[in-house]
Amino acid sequence: MSELTPICPYCKQFSKSVTGKEIYPHRKDLFNLVIYSCLPCNAYVGTHKGTTKPLGRLANKELRKAKSAAHRAFDPLWKLGGMKRKEAYKWLAETLDVEPIDCHIGMFDVETCEDVVMHSLNKQEDLCEW
Repeated sequence: MSELTPICPYCKQFSKSVTGKEIYPHRKDLFNLVIYSCLPCNAYVGTHKGTTKPLGRLANKELRKAKSAAHRAFDPLWKLGGMKRKEAYKWLAETLDVEPIDCHIGMFDVETCEDVVMHSLNKQEDLCEW
């Protein structure tokens, strides 16, 4: 069963399914990926490998930058062994006061991504004190 085509949060139109070649022409390793894109808004989102399920919501340049910063700050909490991945996401959900099922950086807005960065950097400092 295929997933529904995401709606662009900026113009409210349906996105189009494109390949990685169209979004990342300089990255041959991404050519075969399925990506949903809204060309007028320059918003896009990748999909889970081997599926058409979006990794989050369509994001414009500002939001893509914010989500990337959020991952750079948050991922070391579990990738470097300070916490287990599930434990880190549980902590993040509690910190942001969101349900664990809704705690996905791919679905966050710019402001929430900025909160992720702030809280994650503070948590990294706390973990380093041990």
